[in-house]
Amino acid sequence: MPTVVLMDASLSMTRPVSLEGSEDFQRKNLAVHGLTMLFEHMATNYKLEFTALVAFSSLWELMVPFTRDYNTLQETLNNLEDFDKTCLEAALQGVSNVMQQEWGSGCPCQVVLVTDGSLGIGRGSLRHSLQTLKQRADDKKFPLPFPFPSKLFIMCIANAEELQETDAMDNLEQLISLNEGDGQIFTMEGPLCLKSVQSMFGKLIDQAYSPFHAVLHCGNLSSDVQVFPRPEPMILDEEVDPIPKAVQTDLEIVGFIEIGDIASPPVISRHLVLPIAVNKVDEVGTGNTDDVDEETSANQMAGKSPNFCVLLHGSLKVEGMVALVQLGPEWYGMLYSQADSKKKSNLMMSLFEPGPDPLPWLGKMAQLGPTSDAAENPYGEDDSKSPFPLQPKTKRSYAQNVTVWIKASGLQTDVQKILRNARKLPEKTQTFYKELNRLRKAALAFGFWELLKGVAELLERECTMLPDSAHPDAAFQLSHAAQQLRLASTGDSQQAAFDHNITPMLTDFSSGGDRM
Repeated sequence: MPTVVLMDASLSMTRPVSLEGSEDFQRKNLAVHGLTMLFEHMATNYKLEFTALVAFSSLWELMVPFTRDYNTLQETLNNLEDFDKTCLEAALQGVSNVMQQEWGSGCPCQVVLVTDGSLGIGRGSLRHSLQTLKQRADDKKFPLPFPFPSKLFIMCIANAEELQETDAMDNLEQLISLNEGDGQIFTMEGPLCLKSVQSMFGKLIDQAYSPFHAVLHCGNLSSDVQVFPRPEPMILDEEVDPIPKAVQTDLEIVGFIEIGDIASPPVISRHLVLPIAVNKVDEVGTGNTDDVDEETSANQMAGKSPNFCVLLHGSLKVEGMVALVQLGPEWYGMLYSQADSKKKSNLMMSLFEPGPDPLPWLGKMAQLGPTSDAAENPYGEDDSKSPFPLQPKTKRSYAQNVTVWIKASGLQTDVQKILRNARKLPEKTQTFYKELNRLRKAALAFGFWELLKGVAELLERECTMLPDSAHPDAAFQLSHAAQQLRLASTGDSQQAAFDHNITPMLTDFSSGGDRM
């Protein structure tokens, strides 16, 4: 999970702080001291995480792109210049741009905003931005919530009493609310000093950057591992009294299955698993499979000693299998090898939705067992078949050929099919009305009235674009179909009934009947 550090470089950060033995100490120096503590912690415990540094005042600037080089981050932070007034909205928009350009909108991110709590002055201030939230055009929306999953941590180089003297605390709390409540505000306790800022950043580290240590078990084998990023507790919405469900520190491998059988299952999060090699009683080291080849990483990770985690990683990669791991009561995940390139690969862990049967085609996880317990090999003597997916014992009542639009491309395909048949009227009259009624029923079922109006407009446009050589019946049928769709879109006419079907208009050019 990448981190963006958003550092306030406005003039208000240069306000002096009274410290014993230092006459020229500023809030900016306290901020740098706190971030140094964070960088040192991440360099030791989060070596594989990427971090970017963005500075802001009235404008924002990407000082250090996403990197694992914390020496560069520290050096740039120490040499940061002072600028003018605070403009938080522009800075948050900068974070959004930087994050999407590098990682897209699907990667979760942690944003650490370091500021003194000053909101800025006049237009561009946080106070002005929040007051004009509801008066903005669509192209000038406030950058929160971010278009990617995120947590916003606001580190205030000020104590709570100072922030509450003005409306600063209320405005900062509104930022957290706008980010859908994901984040927290940290303030300094007591006087502004090095001890207070260390305590504040220590709380951030404990909450967001504490490593997750676990023991991976498989029969009589086990290995100490570290999981990145830290798995978040899950809250089940179905429960009357929801209780957070957390991943246990004892991870038990319950079996192995071929990649083809598990396919591409739905997961709630993905994590990197690294073995912890203990060479001395008081010395713990972690390996980095992303920066070295497999043989070297195995030696580094295991301290040149046998390690079950390294054995598991290599075995899964060679055999093309995944390991099913139990994370807690009725909660499972899978371990697998994921290649970054031809020479680099990582041991990954994906978490399934909590429950006894998160993957329906495998059945209940507790009922899976070794192939040796079966009367005959379910994969056949030559591995030519598979027992999965499991077939349901009873046919579902909703297992019918219904129209479902999960993606925009599916809806676009159905509309294009209608237009293709419309251009081949009257030869494709029956097919045209069949597809039209199928789309009409789906739109009525979903309450998608705008779709009916839109298709009606498309048909009217097709009617006006008919060539002179077109059959006269085509214009009549297109106008008739468009009129019927418009009536259905009102929702209160007979033509809006779900069971009503649009029938072809009988004309003098039709094969039977009189013109209507």
